[in-house]
Amino acid sequence: MKKEFRIKKNNEFQTVFKKGRSTANRQFIVYVLKKEEQPSFRIGLSVSKKIGNAVMRNRIKRYIRQAIFEMKEGLATSHDYVIIARKPAAEMDFHDVKKSLAHVLKLAKVLNRNFPVDNGR
Repeated sequence: MKKEFRIKKNNEFQTVFKKGRSTANRQFIVYVLKKEEQPSFRIGLSVSKKIGNAVMRNRIKRYIRQAIFEMKEGLATSHDYVIIARKPAAEMDFHDVKKSLAHVLKLAKVLNRNFPVDNGR
């Protein structure tokens, strides 16, 4: 995912936490902040050290980025998203991560309800 689609700075994370609204399921917490002036969405990821070693955390972040990349057509634009992975995410493969992320994004009402999640699975 390109750099213009990422949230990197701490103050940007804090703004989303303070002003955004949160939705959660067992594996992920998603904070959503609407930004009218922004042409596309941006994603910030947070995976705690409690989840595992660096290899495990980076794998989870790769899975989340790829899942968001595959769902970008159905995702609401002009929003900032901060996705926090919870401990059960460590035992999931890519398809489970994508399905769970789609579930929580639909709960947050930012992913199109009719958007197909399972591609041949």
